[in-house]
Amino acid sequence: MDHPMHNEKGALRTRLLSARRALPAGARERAAEALAGHAGELAAAAPPGPAGAAATVAAYVSVGAEPGTRPLLDALRARGLRVLLPVLLADNDLDWAEYAGPGALAPAGRGLLEPVGERLGPEAVTGAGLVLLPGLAVDRRGLRLGRGGGSYDRVLARLERAGTRPVLAVLLYEHELLDAVPAEPHDRPVDLALTPSGTHRLG
Repeated sequence: MDHPMHNEKGALRTRLLSARRALPAGARERAAEALAGHAGELAAAAPPGPAGAAATVAAYVSVGAEPGTRPLLDALRARGLRVLLPVLLADNDLDWAEYAGPGALAPAGRGLLEPVGERLGPEAVTGAGLVLLPGLAVDRRGLRLGRGGGSYDRVLARLERAGTRPVLAVLLYEHELLDAVPAEPHDRPVDLALTPSGTHRLG
């Protein structure tokens, strides 16, 4: 029997994905540039690394109609942050490699772009002070609606096990910051939503 919560999440996912696909290319490009314009606010939210080393941000390369992260990745790197990007493993878990600029991304399966650098292992994410999560929506409590693939649930579980408390931020379009999203007891709230208008503190 289907769980009513899963039906509710599924219906909301379908609606949000349709709205994303309906956004014209120009609007998507403007949103990506606007997100990059808030790199300073994001960088300020990231605690510095050990012994004053550069802060590490775990980010991702946007795909399809997701809010565009490419200009943001370069803006964070230009501010001296160390940016890690995911490499999708066969079991849907994520390995990580350091982002070395747009020329150091290579096409991978499922239309993804991945960093070409040395693989640092799935645990590398536990060294990040700020983790950017893809999502379809977040509510004012900080509860995130993911795409349902489970890769980032594993990342969040790994952070939990390691006892690390990075700042968690979801990148969204303006209309995806909702009053409430369907949540389950194990859903871990996030701290920030970054939309083209700026950073929003949640919870």
